[in-house]
Amino acid sequence: MTDSGKVYHRSCTGPALQTVQQHAQEQDITLFAGCFCPFVQRVWAALEYLHIPYKDYEVDPYQKPQELLNVSPKGLVPALMLNAFDPPRALNESTVILDFLEDIAAKSTHRSLFPPSTDPYARALVRLQSDHISRTLVPAFYRYLQAQDPEAQISGGKEFHAVVQSLVELFERAEREVGGTGLWVEGGDLGWADVMVAPWIFRATNVLKHYRGFEMPRGAKFEAWLERLFEHPAFKKTCSDEELYLDSYERYAFNRPNTSQVANAINSGRGLP
Repeated sequence: MTDSGKVYHRSCTGPALQTVQQHAQEQDITLFAGCFCPFVQRVWAALEYLHIPYKDYEVDPYQKPQELLNVSPKGLVPALMLNAFDPPRALNESTVILDFLEDIAAKSTHRSLFPPSTDPYARALVRLQSDHISRTLVPAFYRYLQAQDPEAQISGGKEFHAVVQSLVELFERAEREVGGTGLWVEGGDLGWADVMVAPWIFRATNVLKHYRGFEMPRGAKFEAWLERLFEHPAFKKTCSDEELYLDSYERYAFNRPNTSQVANAINSGRGLP
């Protein structure tokens, strides 16, 4: 496979496009988004699940309009503009935004991605799951996708398979100790760790499969979780057609220079921005 020079997409397609069109009116919250960004997608799915009104503002994350730089100093998406303040205030960083949305929902829609506050241990287990996702799984995804040497690709595939399996083990621990969390439980609902990891697991099934031949771990429970995750309305509504991801991630798969701040951090061995 050779680099065909495909360019990244600048607007959503499929179900995600319909969702963008449904959120074109001014609201107290404006989401600055990029159509192929997984960090955006975790925030977007949370907004949908928590039923928090928002306006979706799609930007080109490589051209970085001034409006984006005003709310996100590094020019990274996602970012929020909070229009209820005068003058408007801003937030960036996906995990910070998720925490903020949880607090907003607690006072307004009364929905939550966490187990109830009456079960602090279950909530702590969810935090362990999300810590593994942020520290280990997400960087492993990019190392694998950006690897160019065949041996490095084989090593990256093994690493990513192992970190997904480690996440499964954390889900299984929660199942043993507290009856399970999120969509890992049959009949459960979207949870914090589901939202945190879903964009990368989704891209593993299309981008990693296409460019690296990656196959997900096997197992009836894992496959059932995948199906519940990908079919959950709050997540499904944020997904574009497969072509968007394959085109937009070719630049990562061939590790083109200055693909993104994330890609540059992986290449230099630094932490993600």
